[in-house]
Amino acid sequence: MPMNVQAIPSLSDRVNQIRMMTAKIVNNEILPNENQLWATRRDGQVDDEERSQARTLRHEIQAKVKQAGLWAPHLPEEYGGCGLSFLEHAYMNEILAYSMGAASLFGVVAPNSGNQKILLKYGTEEQKKKWLVPLTEGKLESGFSMTEPDSAGSDPRSIKTTATRDGNDWVINGHKWFTSNAKRADFLIVMCRTDDPEGSAERNGKMTQIIVPTDTPGLNIVRGVEVWGRTSDHAEIIYDNVRVPVENQLGPTGSGHQAAQDRLGAGRVYHCMNSVGQMTRAFDLMVERSMSREVHGGLLETKQFIQGFIAESYIDIQAARLMTIHCAEKMDSGIDARTDISAIKIFVPEAYHRVVDRAIQVWGAAGVSGDLPLAAMYQSARTLRLADGPDEVHKILIAKNILKQYHSGDSWDFGN
Repeated sequence: MPMNVQAIPSLSDRVNQIRMMTAKIVNNEILPNENQLWATRRDGQVDDEERSQARTLRHEIQAKVKQAGLWAPHLPEEYGGCGLSFLEHAYMNEILAYSMGAASLFGVVAPNSGNQKILLKYGTEEQKKKWLVPLTEGKLESGFSMTEPDSAGSDPRSIKTTATRDGNDWVINGHKWFTSNAKRADFLIVMCRTDDPEGSAERNGKMTQIIVPTDTPGLNIVRGVEVWGRTSDHAEIIYDNVRVPVENQLGPTGSGHQAAQDRLGAGRVYHCMNSVGQMTRAFDLMVERSMSREVHGGLLETKQFIQGFIAESYIDIQAARLMTIHCAEKMDSGIDARTDISAIKIFVPEAYHRVVDRAIQVWGAAGVSGDLPLAAMYQSARTLRLADGPDEVHKILIAKNILKQYHSGDSWDFGN
């Protein structure tokens, strides 16, 4: 079933044009070819011819995306992107996510996209030429190395990996895991606790992000950490006296914590808009099944349980979508949206989980098979409750922000 995308009267012509052009490529080029495009991700044997055909098809679609002016929407034109604003990109994500994996055909692939944004904001012109441009052109792959097995992921300030100045070099020692895309990466952006006499003494200020090529001596990839029972590109890495030049440092010494927050704040909104797009796909699949599956003397759509599923999923999608758009609009306007970001980070993945769970239930055994995208969506929804900070941390932040407002003598203004 193709995605139904119509112009939204309240949006600008440009945003509507972006949405419609994106939907056209997704509907005409990606949805009909999903099984072939992602054949190598399925279990079982995939021969060389199938791999070659899939690769050729992906390149053909990417060429059409570039021709339409939609490549790398998160980057400005001078660095190979199409220069969408934050809000324009958020609306585009909603459409792209209808087909899981479609974003990669538009030049938006985590962690490369997040690293590109960090390089854009914190990188020197030399770093942009050396790392950002080839990354955007697809000549390089990157990874992000922050999480550690012995430090709480909910508190990035607890990171133990160190980078110590030795002349004109940083020497890195530490133990990371869930380093995204590490097995394919040409370089990693590594979060380190830096020891520099010229750096800030404040705790957050001691964090610095450093570019580390993966062929640097002392960088040892231990394994790909299994995720949902499958080996992944999220690697466990030992940094053993890894030496890189000081010019590989991103931004001033001590800017690493702020860089991570810059990355995660926008990323949470994009993840939520992705979730909305995938929820829409799950909803379409559920309704389609209810209209065609006959059981106990009638179609599923005539059963009140199923009608309840349809209504509840509609409510979940609408609430998740409007909350996320409201948050994105505040961020686009430069308004402090930290409370809203935490709120959508909690609500949207839970709503996403509920919508996909209902769709799986309606499809029965087929819902957990590889024939449909629902099983992958279900895993994605559960993972999002950990990614970008666990729900519990965000609930604490929401409560603190609200209590601070009340202690100042004001109640909460839900209209803004």
